[in-house]
Amino acid sequence: MSTKYTIVRLTLGGEHFEILVNPDAALNYKMGKSIPPSQVIAVDEIYSDASKGLRVSSEKLQKYFQTTNITQAAVIILNKGELQLTTEQRRKLVSDKKKQIIEIISRNYIDPRTGLPHPPLRIEQALQEAKVSIDPFKSAEEQTKTIVEQLRTILPLKSERIRLLIRVPPQYAPQSVGIIKNYGEIVKEEWGEDGSMTAVVDIPAGIHSTLVDKLGSATKGSAQISVAKV
Repeated sequence: MSTKYTIVRLTLGGEHFEILVNPDAALNYKMGKSIPPSQVIAVDEIYSDASKGLRVSSEKLQKYFQTTNITQAAVIILNKGELQLTTEQRRKLVSDKKKQIIEIISRNYIDPRTGLPHPPLRIEQALQEAKVSIDPFKSAEEQTKTIVEQLRTILPLKSERIRLLIRVPPQYAPQSVGIIKNYGEIVKEEWGEDGSMTAVVDIPAGIHSTLVDKLGSATKGSAQISVAKV
């Protein structure tokens, strides 16, 4: 097998089916990008073991794919099978996913001892110490809950949300709404006759200081922000 190709593998009824694909095109396809399968599938063959060049018989194709058409069977394998990532692809995907997970933890969890979020570097060190395995294909949100449980023996983590009362002068209100929605949920919103805005916003406690900084910068320090009384 040429090193410029990689494999998509599908197992049906204990039988293995493999196709050779172009690595980058296959990854983009699996990530949901609109690419014709013909640009992904590198070799018009179905293998039981691509590394040994063992081809699947027409009888097995008919039995498991209800067709002897190699192209049709290959598309089924491409769609349902597991892509074998290259070393570089896996490294990059895991690295990107780790950054997303660290950001989610930093935004949504605090250190109950201090009431502050853990620095991203500390979270990353805890991931390494706990030997956390990150799935490059599962969403960061889906993995975070399980990962947080793995980290609790190393890193004290508490999920906490707070509500802020925010008042913004009229000249800064429109752009402030966009900033607020990026960080939390507007629970209550009132607009004054002069165009000023008052809002109660529900946010993860870990991003309190970040939102304050963002709004302070956008409003040149004129936004009034306090913890709302529940």
